[in-house]
Amino acid sequence: MDYLEHSFRHAGSIFRNEEFGPIYNELTDVISDISDQDIIQKHQSYGEETESKTPKSLSVAINSLFKERLREVDWDEESEIFQNPDYSGDRWRLDFAKYPLSLEVAFNHSTVIAWNLIKPVLAGELNHVQKAVQTKGGVIITCTQSLKDAGGFDSAVGTYEKFIEHLDPLRNILTVPLMIIGLQSPITFEIEHHQLEKRKKIGRVREIPTQYEID
Repeated sequence: MDYLEHSFRHAGSIFRNEEFGPIYNELTDVISDISDQDIIQKHQSYGEETESKTPKSLSVAINSLFKERLREVDWDEESEIFQNPDYSGDRWRLDFAKYPLSLEVAFNHSTVIAWNLIKPVLAGELNHVQKAVQTKGGVIITCTQSLKDAGGFDSAVGTYEKFIEHLDPLRNILTVPLMIIGLQSPITFEIEHHQLEKRKKIGRVREIPTQYEID
């Protein structure tokens, strides 16, 4: 997949030093290696038995591909930030972690953008609650507006552009280096919504002709 990067608190240079570089490069290699065809196959696989199980957007397929490929390179999945059981569950958990980085894959509602940004800070700073994971910086992977439009995402989903807008007002709270990664839309296809019976909507793949095919 193609992607954009937005560096906050010098993450662009810090994440390429000797300590962070190998892990950050490992992550970006995972992103780059996901092809349009990988996404199509994963998305369509959910509806192989029953078309109604086909997801409405590409978020399910992309999330699944990240999980599979990050497991292969030994990233810890659903890492609890704190040891105290009073602070467990999705709210207090990172999507992935591999020292020294925290990772959130954020295709959720725009109202939780601030919390998605804060979680890597909780993992990276000392706290009065005993920690279960300790990192030094964070990465947020989300969709650009172009992927949101082409990928059939819900209108309320937060975007790369919106994450960037949140950085300045939260600057005094976001004390660790963060890299915001915006996934670009596929080049060869897009998702079209189709209405099934009982008000069920699914996302069907529509291939986009290349310039060569048009000519």
